[in-house]
Amino acid sequence: MMAKPVVDIFIPCFIDQLYPETGLNMVKVLERVGCDVRYNPNQTCCGQPAYNAGFLDESCQVAHKFLDDFSAETSDYIVSPSASCVGMVRNAYADMFVTTSKFINYRNMERKVFEFTEFLVDVLLIDTVPGARLDGTVTYHDSCSALRECGIKEAPRRLLQNVTGLQLLEMPETDTCCGFGGTFAVKFESISVAMAEQKVENALTTGANYIVSTDTSCLMHLDGYIQRNNKPIKTMHIADVLASGW
Repeated sequence: MMAKPVVDIFIPCFIDQLYPETGLNMVKVLERVGCDVRYNPNQTCCGQPAYNAGFLDESCQVAHKFLDDFSAETSDYIVSPSASCVGMVRNAYADMFVTTSKFINYRNMERKVFEFTEFLVDVLLIDTVPGARLDGTVTYHDSCSALRECGIKEAPRRLLQNVTGLQLLEMPETDTCCGFGGTFAVKFESISVAMAEQKVENALTTGANYIVSTDTSCLMHLDGYIQRNNKPIKTMHIADVLASGW
């Protein structure tokens, strides 16, 4: 009998504070497909907000804490329901640790870090979650972090295509930014809102019931525009989709 893959989960700030059910649904799915899921309660942020705002010393401190929290050789993988956080760890951290004595420790940790959907499809070789069902039409939003930083495009689509009752419809310009961009939405509000409008209007042309993505930050931004303007569409994280119906 093969041993279960041991998975440490990293829960991003947005999910921890605002959408905890998405984190729980990721755990639900991982356990469903045979993983031994573990959670380190000492974990905090990946440091991306500080990094994007230009506070490099502060973000380095958070990065060192992340390394301390996840560098132990007790797990096979580190999985997060956020391509944005995974992109931070894979890319920005490399620059932070390259001149330090912890660089080898970082590389050993970094090779185990995966976004949720790429872990299912590319590591576990699973493109169907047993029992997943959502009766409705869905259009998928490629987050900048998933597509450009992590190279994730096909994995989430393969998973969605195998959800019972779900029809996947591609929106125009699906790889265009939604306008969130962390501090970008604060510094350039009018541009950010216009980009959200463009993304939502493109989604509406498909007639879909839901906009689905790997990143809660994008979905939160789009949902704010949707609710403010009473648009007939909802947002849903892909972990919530895969945990539906069972």
